[in-house]
This record gives sequence, structure tokens and C-alpha cells, in this order.
Amino acid sequence: MTAMAPTPFDFQPTLHGRLIEIRPLREDDFDALAAAASDPLIWEQHPEPDRYRRQVFQKFFDGAIRSKGAFSVIHLESRRVIGSSRFYDYKPEAGQIAIGYTFLEREFWGQGYGPELKKLMLDHAFRFVDEVFFEVGEANVRSQVALQRLGARIVKKFELGGLDGNIIPAVLFVITQPDWARFIKQDWT
Repeated sequence: MTAMAPTPFDFQPTLHGRLIEIRPLREDDFDALAAAASDPLIWEQHPEPDRYRRQVFQKFFDGAIRSKGAFSVIHLESRRVIGSSRFYDYKPEAGQIAIGYTFLEREFWGQGYGPELKKLMLDHAFRFVDEVFFEVGEANVRSQVALQRLGARIVKKFELGGLDGNIIPAVLFVITQPDWARFIKQDWT
């Protein structure tokens, strides 16, 4: 009897929560997503703080489309695009993937939308991998706190190459499948 090959990672499923739906990012999402990203305060702690500008956001969006792992985050009540996230850096042999490039409109901060987005993506990822990583700019304290609230732990500090060629101090977080299984039994919202 031969062993079955592992199921290939599904990079762009459509996932449904109580507050949001995430679905594969499409070219025709650009205007709605650029509008969602147009608030400079979203990016104030981000390594690329001018991403709210349309031409800078265009590079981000083009990379998201090319990645074939990016999502639009849809607010269920209004059916409006309110943000984005993506899977990337899949290492099947190591059982690892990264989640990142995540943002939501500020209107949806602190109301459970971010944790639900991460929960949907983590639940999906852990059907295929054992570890999920998050790379966060060292100055992005908001994202670091949000990840720690989800049970992620810091693995190391390192330098990340930015889209513009700049070196960015960053922090690497990890959540393992067993840690997530223990964490999710708690009230995570």
C-alpha cells in the first residue's frame, strides 16, 4: 500500500465568518481596495507609511494579484471591500506558511473583524501546515499586540527587504497547530 500525497495548499478559498467573508482578490477590486487603504493612519506604523497614496498602493495591489494568495475582505452587512490579507512563502516540506500584508479600514478596528480574519485564515492554513508565520515591521506595535492576543509568539528579530529596496527591522511571530488548537478553545474575540 502506497502513502497518499498530501493535499496541495489551497491559496485562495472563499471563507465565511460572522462578520466578514474573504474571497480571492480580483483585478476589479482595485478601486474599492484602494479606497479602503486611503487612510494615512492605517499605515502610520507600517514600514511603507505612504501606502495610502494611490500610486504606492498600486504596487502593493499588483504584487497581491501576482502572489495568487491574496484576498479581499468583505464586510458581510454592507458587502463592501474593507481590507485585504494573503498567504505567502509556503514551504510544504517544512509544513509552514506565512500570513501577512493584512490591513482593514480603521472603522473596523477593535470590533472583532481582525481576529475573525486571522481565525478564518489560521483555521484554513492548519488543514495543510503545522506552523504559520507572521512578519511584522518592528515599529508596527498595533499588529504585534494583535498577534500576541491570538497566541502568536516572537521567534526572532530580523531585517526584511522592503518593496523599495530599503532594509526594514522586523519581528517574526509563529503560531503552531497545537498552540492554535489550545488557544481557539478559549474566548478569542
